[in-house]
Amino acid sequence: MGSDSGVEQVPQRAARTQSAERAAAAVPRLATAHAQTTQWERERRSSWQIATSLGGSFQYAWLGLRYTFRTQRNFRIHTAIGTLALGLGWGLQVPRAELAVIGVMVALVLALELLNTAIESVVDLTVECSYHELAKMAKDCAAGAVLVSSVAAVVVAGLVLLPPLLAIAA
Repeated sequence: MGSDSGVEQVPQRAARTQSAERAAAAVPRLATAHAQTTQWERERRSSWQIATSLGGSFQYAWLGLRYTFRTQRNFRIHTAIGTLALGLGWGLQVPRAELAVIGVMVALVLALELLNTAIESVVDLTVECSYHELAKMAKDCAAGAVLVSSVAAVVVAGLVLLPPLLAIAA
């Protein structure tokens, strides 16, 4: 009976090893898909570790922001539009409370875009190159969350910025 369990464990151990090797190989494959990610690869080799200091936590957060800004076109678009909306509000001398509401909406959109990127990356790592309906649903729902927040941000910015713009045009 002892030899039977030893024989059964070898294929299981081999399967676990192959799965771990595939997961480890997927990280460089995802990272090298984008230009100039050699630095990112080096910084993320130990990303499975927990940050041991507050400074380390902030460093990982900045790495995530930088990676998302470099690789996600929509994040750059949302950043530009948010900056434009805040600048326009500042230039129109919108009250601070209303400007703060626009700022919170911009931050919400950017935060959801970061979560969308994280979800897409984890799903891609999990399913690798195969198609799975649940993976599609996860990605679509994450993108839908960004869409809902973006529409809400446009509505809020419109309600705040249109009256002063129309007053200038009149």
